[in-house]
Amino acid sequence: MSVPSTAMRLWPRRHTGWPGRSPPAWRAFDSHRRYRSCGRIPSDITVFQRVPVVELDSLCLGQVRLGAHGGPTIGIVGALLLVASCAPRGGCGGGYCGTLVFAAPGEPTSLLPVVTDEALDRDVFDQLFLKLADIGPAANTMGDKGFEPGLAAKWEWTSPLTLTFHLDPRAHWHDGEPVTSADVAFTFGVYTDSAIDSPYRSNLGHIVSVKPTDAATVTYTFDHRYPEMFFDAVYHMRILPAHLLKTLEHSAWRSAPFGRMPVGDGPYRFVRWTPGQSIELAADSTFFLGRPHLRRLIWRFTTDLTVGVTQVVAGEADAIQVLVTPANIDRAAKSGHLTLYPYAGSVYNLLGFNLRANGDRRHPHPIFGDADVRRALVLATDRVKMAQSVFGGHAKIPPGPISQMWRALWFTDIPVPAYDTTQAAQLLEHGGWHRASGDAVRARNGVRLSFHLAVPSTSGTRKQYAQLIQEQLRAVGVEVVIDEMESATMHAKQRAGKYDAALESWNTDPSPSSSIRDAWTHAGGSNFGGYNNPAFDQQIAQAISADTPDQATQAWHEALLTLAHDSPAIMLYALDNVAAVDRRVADVRLRPDYWWAFVRSWRIPPDRLADRDRVEH
Repeated sequence: MSVPSTAMRLWPRRHTGWPGRSPPAWRAFDSHRRYRSCGRIPSDITVFQRVPVVELDSLCLGQVRLGAHGGPTIGIVGALLLVASCAPRGGCGGGYCGTLVFAAPGEPTSLLPVVTDEALDRDVFDQLFLKLADIGPAANTMGDKGFEPGLAAKWEWTSPLTLTFHLDPRAHWHDGEPVTSADVAFTFGVYTDSAIDSPYRSNLGHIVSVKPTDAATVTYTFDHRYPEMFFDAVYHMRILPAHLLKTLEHSAWRSAPFGRMPVGDGPYRFVRWTPGQSIELAADSTFFLGRPHLRRLIWRFTTDLTVGVTQVVAGEADAIQVLVTPANIDRAAKSGHLTLYPYAGSVYNLLGFNLRANGDRRHPHPIFGDADVRRALVLATDRVKMAQSVFGGHAKIPPGPISQMWRALWFTDIPVPAYDTTQAAQLLEHGGWHRASGDAVRARNGVRLSFHLAVPSTSGTRKQYAQLIQEQLRAVGVEVVIDEMESATMHAKQRAGKYDAALESWNTDPSPSSSIRDAWTHAGGSNFGGYNNPAFDQQIAQAISADTPDQATQAWHEALLTLAHDSPAIMLYALDNVAAVDRRVADVRLRPDYWWAFVRSWRIPPDRLADRDRVEH
């Protein structure tokens, strides 16, 4: 094998030695610093790097150990013999093999948790970053009952308003540095920094401070007692590495290179992100909460859900979290190699109005600033017919921004307004929106009743809904201009207030307290439409701080009535969820709020391994 002369260059890090440890082994990297394989060395290897012998098992599993010590290269023959010797004959064949390929409609915007709440981004970064603790199988959010340890091995309430966490001493970052209380305090500071403006910031408003006591102990202080104090302390923040991010300027967080090449502390390590194609993660064989059974996770980007389902049915991908339509469910059921997993839906979809002027939040929107116009558009939209046409029996019309996971909030006395074009037209006429002679579109004071509707190009369902809504609103003299765009572009426009309306899909938390507060209260980090009603905000605050479930339910009821009256959006549908996973995968469990939460415990038995499961990468 010929090797370019660049193979003899030093790896650009200083060798500091390995006191008290065995001499380092060698591993191969290509010129792009991508780890290639542990058994089949390609001809384009250009760089060798030293790693401790204790990491050989990870290398044989195709894992990247970032932050290992550098050093001068050795002879090419000796290095290749050493690397090749760690590969089992015939490829991987044990209990920790397997490659799981997810069909992902779209592409993530960033893998830096603090700056994004996009569902696909979270699918990936929740395999890379841990929380202090996480909800258990019962999905309880009140008190700390049922929560399971993450980075924190244990915790206690040291006073009614102070909560102390003790970090697991085994927890470490993927570059080898330990996770410390300084990381936790740093993370809280970043998530609550108004200059960074994390979408999770509003959910942390009752936490006054997060302070280290020592390297492994950190104390949270709250401003008052309420039932979901522990949930707020642990659920919204993925702990970040202070030693890698503390010098990052505020203005640079959303575009930081770290978001494309993250270093985490979770069960999987980042390997590569190939733009427009895929993201690959590799299992951390030293993960302190237990070695993941699946060796590799790959998110393969698709243009839309239909393409993703086609890939799963064809065996080109192994899993997809939602099938959505009856046709997709039927295709998957008839594939012969997929298992379907119904689970409670955590997603609701809506047409959200921008109540502020497009591009200028100082002024009301010339159309949607009028509540009667919004109410008229709700009446002019036949939501029942659309849901039946698109989803069959797999979606329901919610009485508010509610997923099917929150069944307790589906109040029967909050009616979903019936389709009524006559009443819609009357509201518009009464508001001064009239049809001029020869013009099918209404106008008032020279402003035409026409708006642009932003739709993600990767969602076939929402594109279908956009066309149906366009047709239905045309009947009452409203023009809808459909603007298809990439999800990242749409999200950026919403965050900047540079849009009229958008077809949105919201994946909810286990508790409505955080999801509704974040998306609909005045201070909510994801309240893109600028909805602002102090009475609603007060009702939400009462629901969150209620002492009993009955008091909370009453406050939620009042809040949803207020929201329905104000009509800041057209609540379109809440989905039932059905996932599809290849039958060779065992121990599959799904969690409604985070579909792939238990992936690290999924496995592929040795007698079911496919060719791609055995490949050494």
